[in-house]
Amino acid sequence: MIVLSTSKLTKAIGTDVIIEDIQLELQDGERIALVGANGAGKSTLLRILAGLESYTSGTISQAKNTTLGYLAQEEGLVLTNTIWQEAYSVFEQLRVIEAQLHQIALQMSDEAVYSDADKLDKVAHQYERLREEFEQKGGYQYEAKIRSILHGFGFFEADYDKLIDTLSGGQKTRLALAKLLLAEPDILLLDEPTNHLDIATLDWLENYLRGYRGAILIVSHDRYFLDRLAQYVYEIENHKINRFVGNYTAYTIEKEARFEQQVKEYQKQQTDIKKLEEFIARNLVRASTTKRAQSRRKKLEKMDRLDRPSILKTMRRIEFDVEKQSGKDVLGFNNIKVGVDGTTLFSVDEFQVHCGDSIAFIGRNGIGKSTFLKTIVGILPLISGEIKYGANVELGYYDQEHQQMVANKTVLNELWDAHPLMDEKDIRGTLGLFLFHGEDCFKKVKSLSGGEKSRLALAKLLLQKANTLILDEPTNHLDLNSKSTLEDALIDYEGTQLFVSHDRYFINRVATQIVEITEDGWQIYIGDYDYYLEKQAQQQEAVVEVPAQKEKAVEVVAAAPTPPPTKKKVSIYTLTKIETEIHDTEQEIEEVKAAQLLPENYHDARNSAALLEQLDDLEIKLDKLMTEWSELQE
Repeated sequence: MIVLSTSKLTKAIGTDVIIEDIQLELQDGERIALVGANGAGKSTLLRILAGLESYTSGTISQAKNTTLGYLAQEEGLVLTNTIWQEAYSVFEQLRVIEAQLHQIALQMSDEAVYSDADKLDKVAHQYERLREEFEQKGGYQYEAKIRSILHGFGFFEADYDKLIDTLSGGQKTRLALAKLLLAEPDILLLDEPTNHLDIATLDWLENYLRGYRGAILIVSHDRYFLDRLAQYVYEIENHKINRFVGNYTAYTIEKEARFEQQVKEYQKQQTDIKKLEEFIARNLVRASTTKRAQSRRKKLEKMDRLDRPSILKTMRRIEFDVEKQSGKDVLGFNNIKVGVDGTTLFSVDEFQVHCGDSIAFIGRNGIGKSTFLKTIVGILPLISGEIKYGANVELGYYDQEHQQMVANKTVLNELWDAHPLMDEKDIRGTLGLFLFHGEDCFKKVKSLSGGEKSRLALAKLLLQKANTLILDEPTNHLDLNSKSTLEDALIDYEGTQLFVSHDRYFINRVATQIVEITEDGWQIYIGDYDYYLEKQAQQQEAVVEVPAQKEKAVEVVAAAPTPPPTKKKVSIYTLTKIETEIHDTEQEIEEVKAAQLLPENYHDARNSAALLEQLDDLEIKLDKLMTEWSELQE
């Protein structure tokens, strides 16, 4: 069933066309990725579909009796609520029914009611009708569901009483997404849902959305996320939309094949046009061939000329040069404690970085990854310990918040002031590599979009020619093609790089080591992200319990057998077993409900009472299973 569609949807502001003739179709249960360059109109299209923006022409059709939910970042949150109150508010209707059930139950215990058969029958029917509605809407599981989804987004019982007004922007976005998932709309419109999520939460969200019963339309720059979820890809390019079957990887392969075919068709037509034009020029003035020449000219005039296939406007190939190479030992960390304002976030005994290393630092949000990078470059002090810098080490730092930029400077001056000895022509040439052309160079930094600021910061870093790059979320705000260009440049980089990123595809391509930071120390994986996942899976299937290590340690995982985990872990088998029990119990509940509707049961008081008792037992069992599953996810 088609739940959402558009026909010839167009939006223009004056003569500026944003999107044009958009044909989109979303079937029930489908997962569609919406991709395109920054500024292509992806977010605009989602807001139009959500009813938050107007459109110039065309139609939007939504199936009857379907609900639509849009991830509106921090919108819709009541700042004076606690986290639990905000999540609880999603089920306001259920809570009203629950209160009504309690009120009717009290009436049924009143002697004036239960001693009067007619009154009792009337109240009992009212209670049963409300109970069925309460049950059908998930009334017996909604608190367990709240806990499960809040835990998935990193909010635990200790956080439930925190006021929303005290949360960070990222936490508010996560809570808004949690509320949206709790509401379970038939159609989910998600605009960059992976922003502000750490890798563990990303994995949880992917698994949750893969099992989501409704239809999903996603805008995301996370290629792992799109590969695991998307069944179809719609690309907006040059205001138009094109449909591709498969996930993001399949889309890139098919897009390249289509482009090559378009080039061949265009070249063939250009060859045909040239031959026709030459024939006409030679034969039009000759009496014996004039008619044939005129016929060819008519053919040429009627020909539907193909546009020259254009390559998407994206960052051109870039190279991070090294002016002077460092020594073999680049950085040494000895008994360090990293934190802010005297509060230790994590500590590690000893760690060495060597020339040529490409190390990704991962871990939950708030563990101190960005703080660690700022400590390396001297923005923040160590709480204790020592960092040793090797011979000729020159650091180049990419700050995800771009705090080192001057808001009132132009793009040109922001780069030129950092390299005043360079010619303007060379500065403009560098800016051109990062898509700043003509008047773009005179934009104020404060007026730039997130993607433009990211590209300007990368341009500054490129000209620095440092031999050691310290990168904090370098792919944030970049479109998918620009990310690929950056990855290629960093893979070819001859220096050393330490970076923090939540982009798993980026980590997999660039990193040669992965350091997972936890409160208990560091665990080092000598390999890429795929290798890290392989080792994680092995650890989850290993011994369930091992006494926790009290001292902080650096643990290295390479090709050797997986060491025993340092924390209590739950095996995949245990989780799968519980999930299977949940599924089976839900099936039993559906079967009992179906049995209740049979005439032989509906009209038989004894059968009806037995089924009702069986249903209550199953609901209690399901609630316990959901609670157990939620606790194991922590």
